[in-house]
Amino acid sequence: MSDILTAPAPAQTRTGISWREGTLLTRNNCPEGELEKRWTRHKDSLRLVAPHNKRKLEVIVVGAGLAGASAAASLGELGYRVKVFVYHNSPRRAHSIAAQGGINAAKNYRNDGDSVWRLFYDTIKGGDFRARESNVYRLAEVSVKIIDHCVAQGIPFAREYGGYLDTRSFGGAQLMRTFYARGQTGQQLLLGAYAALQRQVELGNVQVFYNHDVLDIVVEEGKARGIICRNLITGALHSVPAHAVVLATGGYGNAYYLSTNAKLSNATAIWRACRRGAYFGNPSFVQIHPTCIPQSGEYQSKLTLMSESLRNDGRVWVPRTPGDKRPPHEIPEHQRWYYLEEWYPSFGNLVPRDIASRAAKRVCDMGYGVGPTGRAVYLDFSDAIKRLGKEVIYQRYGNLFEMYEEITGENPWETPMRIYPAVHYTMGGLWVDYNLMTNIEGLYAIGEANFSDHGANRLGASALMQGLADGYFILPYTIGDYLATQLFVKLTTDTAAFREAEKETQQRIDRLLSIQGKRTVDEFHRELGKVLWDECGLSRNAQGLLSAFEQVRALRERFWREVYVPGTGEEFNQNLERALRVADFLELAELMIIDAYHREESCGCHLREEYQTPEGEALRNDEEFAYVAAWEWNGENQPPTLHKEPLKFEFVKPTVRSYK
Repeated sequence: MSDILTAPAPAQTRTGISWREGTLLTRNNCPEGELEKRWTRHKDSLRLVAPHNKRKLEVIVVGAGLAGASAAASLGELGYRVKVFVYHNSPRRAHSIAAQGGINAAKNYRNDGDSVWRLFYDTIKGGDFRARESNVYRLAEVSVKIIDHCVAQGIPFAREYGGYLDTRSFGGAQLMRTFYARGQTGQQLLLGAYAALQRQVELGNVQVFYNHDVLDIVVEEGKARGIICRNLITGALHSVPAHAVVLATGGYGNAYYLSTNAKLSNATAIWRACRRGAYFGNPSFVQIHPTCIPQSGEYQSKLTLMSESLRNDGRVWVPRTPGDKRPPHEIPEHQRWYYLEEWYPSFGNLVPRDIASRAAKRVCDMGYGVGPTGRAVYLDFSDAIKRLGKEVIYQRYGNLFEMYEEITGENPWETPMRIYPAVHYTMGGLWVDYNLMTNIEGLYAIGEANFSDHGANRLGASALMQGLADGYFILPYTIGDYLATQLFVKLTTDTAAFREAEKETQQRIDRLLSIQGKRTVDEFHRELGKVLWDECGLSRNAQGLLSAFEQVRALRERFWREVYVPGTGEEFNQNLERALRVADFLELAELMIIDAYHREESCGCHLREEYQTPEGEALRNDEEFAYVAAWEWNGENQPPTLHKEPLKFEFVKPTVRSYK
């Protein structure tokens, strides 16, 4: 994929953080013309592969969560030969099950004014005007088909008394477009995709390789030709060729150590792709979710998400008096501060996640926080229980209430939940064009693994929507356009590129095992997470980012001198698995910090403290930063290259983002 080049600008250097200016990415394959007709017209222009030829083409799919499982099932159904690689012992363990609250779709079943256009606009606005119009409109358009498809699969969506599918509200919208299955929506949707996947396995169209960790991407002459993976049980390395590779490996939130992500979630596949030449888009756009169980101890290993759906009926408040430590039931109504309802009356408790998270931090910084640490606010269901009855609330959120009580030992039916923001979702990821292909031909990234659709902040209930849209309704069309050119490519691993990639992977493993230092992998990971959270988390500033960059680089150097990885590489070795992933997190963290430092504006989840409105809201700079930052890796300790994809807004006008 060629880009129109511009004259390179001088290298940018600012007190220790530097980067090179690259190209303008003006070829993203987005169609032109009427927005409503772009996807249909684009599909009609794509090259096709005849059914008898699809059997000759092999596709690797890495990951089997919602995006990966739906993509593999769809590609198998079309007739391609598909190989799926997952590090779990079952796709049902994918982190997609943790997306509890629901999935957006512009069905307008409630006749409350919803439409494809409104979902498109809410998503563009929610992302603070930092996403492509064409991609976001396609997502809204396809959302309608997703629900019909999932109902046909037997997904047990909640229903109203008359039998119609029920919906509820989510942050950033003034209507009810979110379909749900109690607090288990992600799990139910994953079971549907898993069933579709297993059908193709039974038919012989798809092979699934369990307990395999992908450690590198093989690129030959600018095209993805396969992967290097490690059998997690035996430790053996394998080279696997394919005509195309699809990465569906989720996000990189675990770089922060404490996050709502499953502990095994990692960035290795997409980061190794970046090291092979794939551009990384907007790495600093990391979403902090406002509705999480607060950290309880220094050595806690992860955080737990309490679904955003709870903000439908729960009211967020703190005592009106700073430092008030009375039990919540002893604080009368007139002494409770429902700060979201006062600050944002139009949306109240359903403001988007970035705004709700910053508001919670603000009131806690002001001394109004509750709980033992003062880093929490209340999420109270007492009004909803009185209004709707306990049975209705249980039907909507029962399993979430049970989960909260099991983790905290507190009964949320009697005492308000305590919540606080935590790292949750990454809007950044591999840069992809309209066809979901990276700048490396034949390498695709779908779901949370790519940067597209959500801009600088993801609206709630849109992750499931994007994962299934990419896997069921977009990639199966667009990948054929590339595969039509690969019919006469003979697959082999007997090439210099495969031999070199496998050699480099083995050397990396051997190096980690040979260090024999005195510090565990988790010690380094915990330290990295604290630096990122403190300086590149809920808010950032230039001085803190400079400090973080120096700390992370020093930490990475110490890691390669002092880490201790017991065991060998020829066995089941989870310490080695973690070491490989943390090594990649340490490199990716530098790029996250550079990206946050270079973007001298505040937008969505990216709040630079130097750029705020008088009311403390994000202050965008559309004149200078209305672009996707696509970073090219140039080697260890080398300044990365910044390629810019300008964002054109033809159908919506970027405005001051207000939810008041």
